[in-house]
Amino acid sequence: MRDFSVFPGHIAGAYAAMQRFAGELAGRPPASNGDAVVPQIFRDQPIYYKCNRFSVVGHDHAVIRPRYSSYLDYELELAAIIGRRGKDIKAKAAGDFIFGYTIFNDFSARDAQLAESRAKMGPAKGKDFDTGNVLGPWIVTADEIGDPYNLAMEARVNGTVLSRGSSAGMLHSFEEMIAAVSRDETLHPGEVFGSGTIAGGSGLEQGRFLAHDDRVELEVERIGFLRNRIVAQDT
Repeated sequence: MRDFSVFPGHIAGAYAAMQRFAGELAGRPPASNGDAVVPQIFRDQPIYYKCNRFSVVGHDHAVIRPRYSSYLDYELELAAIIGRRGKDIKAKAAGDFIFGYTIFNDFSARDAQLAESRAKMGPAKGKDFDTGNVLGPWIVTADEIGDPYNLAMEARVNGTVLSRGSSAGMLHSFEEMIAAVSRDETLHPGEVFGSGTIAGGSGLEQGRFLAHDDRVELEVERIGFLRNRIVAQDT
């Protein structure tokens, strides 16, 4: 599993929101949003981190809050599922390697992620905890999706809409992601490529984190909705 970050609104917005979040935790005044820009590297190439494929759960499965986090968050994403083995795939041919699409909720422990970010490496315990990666409710084949780059997307918590947008405006398409990753590297059927969060598609950007018994629903046009409930860790 790889999770990319290709929506410029989220890249800039999440950076500014994380700065505000860091200030709040430290008791400082809110930081200025003047640095809310998209670093050039995100435009130059598809940037991603590796997810823990052993922590995947599905629709209506309980998401267990990690004991080390007080700030659990959702992320509204689209994911492509690789359907064929391949290497050194050209972007113009990469569509043939996409079996279908599903919804991805990349749950995030924001306080752990903030601490780890100081090391200038990819996320670890900010993302890696049991039940932290949710896919579903099913995979819709690519031919049934049609254009994956203009799908309406929405996130609701306890029935209230918190995030709304679409899959339009990616800096890099799934085909370009496949071309970049497959350079001197073999891709296999069943691999998952997450799009990253759409602009405004996380609680971090809304200033609203998840509490015990919250019900999170992510909906993507032509796929359906993915629902999960937040539960406390057993002691």
